Amino acid sequence: MGKNILGLNEMTIYALSSGPGISGVAVIRVSGKDTAKVIKTLTGNSRLPRPRVASLQKFNKNGQKNLIDEGVIIWFPAPNSYTGEDLAEFHVHGSRAVVNAMHLAISKIKNCRLAEPGEFTKKAFQNGRINLLKAESIGDLISSETEIQRKQALKIMSGHSSDKFNSWRKKLLKILSHIEAKIDFPDEDLPKNIIREIQKISNNVLKEIKKALNDQKVGERIRSGFKIAIIGPPNSGKSSLLNYLSKRDVAIVSETAGTTRDVIETHLNLDGYPVIVSDTAGIRNSKNEIEKKGIKIALSHAQDADLRLVIVSTRNADFTGVFKGFLTKNAILVINKSDLLRGKLDSKFKKYEHVLISIKKDLNLNKLITKIKSKLKNKFTTNEDILITRERHRQNLINCVHHLEKFQTKKSNQDFDKAAEDLRLATRHLGMIVGKVDVEELLGSIFNDFCIGK
Repeated sequence: MGKNILGLNEMTIYALSSGPGISGVAVIRVSGKDTAKVIKTLTGNSRLPRPRVASLQKFNKNGQKNLIDEGVIIWFPAPNSYTGEDLAEFHVHGSRAVVNAMHLAISKIKNCRLAEPGEFTKKAFQNGRINLLKAESIGDLISSETEIQRKQALKIMSGHSSDKFNSWRKKLLKILSHIEAKIDFPDEDLPKNIIREIQKISNNVLKEIKKALNDQKVGERIRSGFKIAIIGPPNSGKSSLLNYLSKRDVAIVSETAGTTRDVIETHLNLDGYPVIVSDTAGIRNSKNEIEKKGIKIALSHAQDADLRLVIVSTRNADFTGVFKGFLTKNAILVINKSDLLRGKLDSKFKKYEHVLISIKKDLNLNKLITKIKSKLKNKFTTNEDILITRERHRQNLINCVHHLEKFQTKKSNQDFDKAAEDLRLATRHLGMIVGKVDVEELLGSIFNDFCIGK
């Protein structure tokens, strides 16, 4: 089984790199040690084109005179390519027939297989062309739907985040080299200035990481979307509000109470901010098992949401303690069906941040959207540079903080062996963020600073 996996990794991969469907131009990418053979076979030429220069070629089926298409080829010899391997791009006309014929022709060449999702970027990471953060940000840039997502992905790609993580890691490796030296030479005491340096560096790194963790999860919100949950009793207008915000019929609207049983989600772009709006089951006491499950899921979504729209109807203005519990600072009370209101609004609602609307008559919905946008801007605004964009980054930093704090308690007791292990684990978690865990760096630091073995 291991040989089979190794064989797959050594094969030359190919795939359509431009979007699927009909287009003016389609780009088929090939990467691996047999890329040159693919070029020669499809063009029928014994010589390769000039590197990194677009050249017009005829592409044939396996070297025969059965023409597939005429297009442009660009040849990138290793290591100066996106993947770090020999790589070629075939620019052909973007019909399904042409792309399928090109794929079929390449598949007939020995040691060539269709690429797996993200495999070109994975090869770029494995061959040291990019680090793990950049690989992730490339994926985020491709899937970005709003301007703020595009900007964040580009910022991470620029390397600022990885520079910060690597900077913390290098500082910890520096002090680890001192601790390792003490273990290797137990009879030699560490100079007081070195001890002070260890304390200063570890304190500074710990302080900076804790500050980065206290970011209100802005980076993750930008990447994944700001979660808005619409909750309320049955027939209060939750599904109608979702349809209004989405500008289309996403949810079924009915006078029958309990129509929505599951969570219905829609992705929106509100003024450039990515938003995920969830319509949930109406919350009430129910004996129906399916409805009860829907209500349980609704409560869970409300708990996890960045903003809760608690919607009630003027016809049934009483709401239970469950809804009152959700009316925190991250909530807006939406009182629907204002067209049916007789007299003044009950004063008990005025102590909550609320908007009186009528979805049916399109009244005050602009006020509600303005309030939602205001909440969005506050959640997406930060004065600090965004470093964390995924839960993976956050967990590794939390683990790093945990081991650094353990290190600080142990080093004060002169327990160097255990202190070194905590420091190693802290640096390892930082290395896991950028996909770099290398013992050679530690060895280099020891040799350079202490001239061990001189």
